[in-house]
Order: sequence, then C-alpha cells, then structure tokens
Amino acid sequence: VQLQASGGGLVQAGGSLRLSCAASGGTFRSYSVGWFRQAPGKEREGVSCITSDGSTYYADSVKGRFTISSDNAKNTVYLQMNSLKPEDTAVYYCAAGCIPPAYWGQGTQVTVSS
Repeated sequence: VQLQASGGGLVQAGGSLRLSCAASGGTFRSYSVGWFRQAPGKEREGVSCITSDGSTYYADSVKGRFTISSDNAKNTVYLQMNSLKPEDTAVYYCAAGCIPPAYWGQGTQVTVSS
C-alpha cells in the first residue's frame, strides 16, 4: 500500500484545513488508518485513528476540533481540522495501521499562524 497525504498549508489561528490520505496499490479496508504529526524538535505523536469498522480515536489535544473520516469508494481518509491553534503546527503523516503503523505516507506541512 502506498499512501499520499495532501491538504496542508498555512492558515491563521482559528481557521480550518482538511487533510487527505489516498491509498494506491491496495485498499484501506483491512487496515486502521492513522494520522500522526511531528513538530520541530518533538517526537512524532498520534493524532487520530479510524479502524476498519469505523471506530474513531483522537488525542486529547485535538478532541472536539478534529474529525477523521473515510471514503471507501475513493480509498481516501480525511482529517478535518477546525479551530486550529499555533501548537497544531507540524508535519502531518498518514499511516496504514495505528498501533503500530505498517505503512507510512509522506508528510504534509501544516502551519498555523497566531
């Protein structure tokens, strides 16, 4: 499975972005899919996960602001990010598998200005 993340950019605090993670060479249907992020000088952390049966999980820091969803017909998983904060600034990665991730996509930069 190859993953392609997109949708990052520069946004002001309070704004929104939607990240997409598209799969090729396979499907997400048998995998959980996770979003992770890594800020400069910090370790990579889990942000959200959606399982193959549609259950969703969120880090405490993003609960109520981020929403993960999947479109099986498009083989794509989304991360809707609302009420963005400067501390959300990071490179965001998607992965097939949450604990542990099995396949990583390349990252997409999210920058939130204050």
